[in-house]
Amino acid sequence: MKKPLILLLFITVCLHARAQHYILDSIRQLHSRIIHEEYNVLAYADSSDSFRVFFSKLDSLFEGHEKKIQIFHIGGSHIQADIYSNRVREYLRNITPFTHAPRGLIFPYRLAGTNNPLNYSIAGNRDLWKGFRSSVNRDTAIWGLSGIAATLNAHEDTIRIKANHRERAKHPYTFNKIRLFAVADSSGYSISSADTALLFTGISFDPAKGYCEISFSDTISEAGLVIRKNDTSERAFFSITGLELMNDFPGVTFNSIGVNGASFKSFNRCTLFYEQLKLYKPDLFIISIGTNDAGAKDFDPEKYRNYYDSLIIAIKSVSPGCAILLTVPNDSYYRKKYPNKNTGLQQSVIHELARKHGQAVWDFYAIMGGLGSSQQWYKRKLMVYDRVHFTKTGYGVKGDLLTAALISQWEKTTGRQPASLLQLIKDIHE
Repeated sequence: MKKPLILLLFITVCLHARAQHYILDSIRQLHSRIIHEEYNVLAYADSSDSFRVFFSKLDSLFEGHEKKIQIFHIGGSHIQADIYSNRVREYLRNITPFTHAPRGLIFPYRLAGTNNPLNYSIAGNRDLWKGFRSSVNRDTAIWGLSGIAATLNAHEDTIRIKANHRERAKHPYTFNKIRLFAVADSSGYSISSADTALLFTGISFDPAKGYCEISFSDTISEAGLVIRKNDTSERAFFSITGLELMNDFPGVTFNSIGVNGASFKSFNRCTLFYEQLKLYKPDLFIISIGTNDAGAKDFDPEKYRNYYDSLIIAIKSVSPGCAILLTVPNDSYYRKKYPNKNTGLQQSVIHELARKHGQAVWDFYAIMGGLGSSQQWYKRKLMVYDRVHFTKTGYGVKGDLLTAALISQWEKTTGRQPASLLQLIKDIHE
């Protein structure tokens, strides 16, 4: 009995280290009864034209052709934490020769009074900012892609942006441009560099899409911005709704968008969402929305279907050839007491919509073992007590499973030898 416990402890310690390691092979024997890997596939991807196109682009990048691939992953607290999504990001970014692709869309969560991912940092005086989440009914704001806003309630503040933080990337991120999404009167506030040695080479505004672009004289990994109020009246308003760290290098940019408590209803409140999405025209869009919908007292499968269907249609209108991966939420407990039967209803809706739209499904609910399986994951220390969220080890397992499913389908679609690309990923991250 002691050996498995020691092994689990060792794996947990490894996950807390800065280097990323593929851990699924190490724990497969220990947790084989609760991880149903026969379901770890991209269902319907074989017959999906959009997924054939996506994997063809990824394969071309792998072969050394300069391309820029945009991936978006949207969800709730699982994605805001950016643990398992960051694992997938790092795997895909480093498997091609182009390892200096930009970091993409991020948000100053700490300024909004909530938890920030560990892999980047945006610091300022937190007492001068107030957060507004689209997932909180009493909050009101103009939201965009991120579904969250941080509003400055002072004359000025300096925010310092670090593209690399405690969990360092294998290849550190750099940028020479920032796209700052903000709802503001451009004449009421000014933005300047906090570093005398770092000059702006340009700044432009697009009020319709709610952003300004700031170009720098150098390629950097850290920058300070001074946001200063010019207008002394109460009308001056500045609210950050996102930041994108940009550079000119090809490769995979994996943007993760998560808000604690997010549901389809909350993202539906984001009035600038689709206008801002037009800036990207993603190649792959991963939808991981549903845990908070399932926990609602008035959960309605038909309403859930309509929200989901509308999002898929909107994504396709912005980027017609986009591959859309629909993910089934994990099994969870309602109020820490009752297995949530609504997730099974969501599972049926998601599979139905994937078939309707010619897209694919990653059925994590089935991989976990279906209804009540979160209790078993909790007993194995892969989930925390609420049996909704995962431990760091659990998120590591989840990230490796999603990576394995994506890579396996990539190999299958392009005719590559099975497990060849996955082995390369393992070797890179040893």
